[in-house]
Amino acid sequence: MPTLSLPSKARTLRRNKKLNNSCLLQKILNLSLQGYLKQAFNYLNILTHKGIRLDSKTVAFLIQQCANSRLLEEGKWIHLHLKTTGWKHPTTFLANHLINMYGECGDHTEARMVFDKMTTRNLYSWNNMLSGYTKLGMIKAAKRLFDKMPEKDVVSWNTMVIGRAQVGHFNKALKLYKEFRRLSIGFNEYSFAGVVTACVKSRDFSLTGQVHCQVFVAGFLSNIVLSSSIVDAYAKCGKMSDARRLFDAMQVRDVLAWTTLVSGYSRCGDMVLARELFEAMPEKNPVSWTALVAGYSHSGMSIQALDSFAKMMKLRVQPDQFTFSSCLSACAGIASLKHGKQIHAFMVSAGFRPNTIVVSSLIDMYSKCGSLEVARRVFDNAYDKHDAVLWNTMLSALAQHGMGKEAIEMFFKMVKFGVKPNRITFVVLLNACSHSGLVLEGLSFFETMTSNYDVLPDQEHYACIIDLLGRAGRFSEVLTQIKKMPCEPDDRIWNALLGVCRIHGNVELGRMAAELLIELDPQSPAAYLLLSSIYGVLGMWENVEKVRQLMNERHVRKEQAVSWLEIEHKLLPYFGCNKLNTLEKDGHTILQLLADQTNDNDLLHDSTSSSPSNPVSYVTTS
Repeated sequence: MPTLSLPSKARTLRRNKKLNNSCLLQKILNLSLQGYLKQAFNYLNILTHKGIRLDSKTVAFLIQQCANSRLLEEGKWIHLHLKTTGWKHPTTFLANHLINMYGECGDHTEARMVFDKMTTRNLYSWNNMLSGYTKLGMIKAAKRLFDKMPEKDVVSWNTMVIGRAQVGHFNKALKLYKEFRRLSIGFNEYSFAGVVTACVKSRDFSLTGQVHCQVFVAGFLSNIVLSSSIVDAYAKCGKMSDARRLFDAMQVRDVLAWTTLVSGYSRCGDMVLARELFEAMPEKNPVSWTALVAGYSHSGMSIQALDSFAKMMKLRVQPDQFTFSSCLSACAGIASLKHGKQIHAFMVSAGFRPNTIVVSSLIDMYSKCGSLEVARRVFDNAYDKHDAVLWNTMLSALAQHGMGKEAIEMFFKMVKFGVKPNRITFVVLLNACSHSGLVLEGLSFFETMTSNYDVLPDQEHYACIIDLLGRAGRFSEVLTQIKKMPCEPDDRIWNALLGVCRIHGNVELGRMAAELLIELDPQSPAAYLLLSSIYGVLGMWENVEKVRQLMNERHVRKEQAVSWLEIEHKLLPYFGCNKLNTLEKDGHTILQLLADQTNDNDLLHDSTSSSPSNPVSYVTTS
């Protein structure tokens, strides 16, 4: 039998080695395509030991996979692999991919190091670095880079305009946009994204109309994202007729466009149209459902909010943070502890980790349902206490329960914890002092809020001070504070004054406040009713009748009061005159539908049976 010659053996070994390397590379690519990047990158060490260098195209593909999945550690592995295989100074092509990857993963330091070490940069390199800065909100760094650019194209200008708009620099964004358009270097659909963002965030109706016209003239209204954003801008401005007109003119509408209009009607409190539009949607997603639930909740229609949530659960639509926050607000609105606990227990059983807004909603719900102790436990077990919203909610809970001294102690803990108080913090704190009779403490906070905490007092803070002094009967100081105000008093000031005049029976001052309040808002029933109440306390019934006649002449109507009664484990609204509105559906009250979901679908659980003995700490820990 003939034997193989040595050269033949060497060729075979080289062929087998090449085949093995090829299989190894293919395995890395296959795992990457399937999303198993960590497993794929485990093979990089084998390649390094073998001294095998991946080609530029493969490396770029792997870097892009890391960028798409926001996998910073894996991206660093690729970068390290490049350095250890002789790519200490990668080509412009690979460096651009690295800058993009680090930018997408939020590591601007590494991105800038790659950028600074590049021997040759092209326009794509500059735009990549610029995009990374703007995505991270680092607008000053972006502006410095933008000014240094040797060449700028449409992408450069678009990126800078969008970056300015996203951080709230609306005037600067518009100035840049105008400068860009004057250059006559062309534009595309993305050129309008920045100014449309400015329209949505600034709620400027005039600007929105101008941008709408420019998009129409440019022929880009067929872009669903642009059209939906303009619809959103009109809705944020409260111009629902304009928003609806543009929506109806859209030839193609996706779920985003439908949801935008539903959210618009919901924010404006027109839940009839919001519901009609929601039912007409050809496709609904969790955001659509949340928009409806939030609309009902914010409009004070808590029963309908919980009913929509129950239907959402029945259809197995996944709720998000905003859904839970809105539902808990609905429970707080009707003081339904039972259903608030059910929603809380569902979050526990689902392993849902609530964000700060949801935790704050839990605190608010338990507080308004009378369970301050549980609200405090939720706060104590919150995994992140660095947001002022959380502290403000707990301060408000203490204030609502008349625990002014405890609220003050909580405030100093907040400061010691390193959380900076904001304007809401002092509104809540001043209210807490007012309702607990802590006049000196409240005045001290009011005097030091600017000097110690850089918070300038506004109308709401002055209203709190007027309430604080007025409740103590110190009306001369009340008038002094009003005169010292740096701006004209608004309805909040006169409402606060009218309220304390009613408490102390100060007819003359109360009449003055009522007249000024009626002048500011002739259709608001509050001023008429408070003035009528003042006259009633003093037995001046003729004047009471005159106020009522004035209300009738001006067609001012008092909103119907509602109380909530629990009968046979069913929560029912009581509107007076022994009339119960049961809001029945298929023989059950709407809240019973929500309770039925507990048994039928095992989605909502009563916290007394399905949660641990301390469900609060369980749901708020990682």
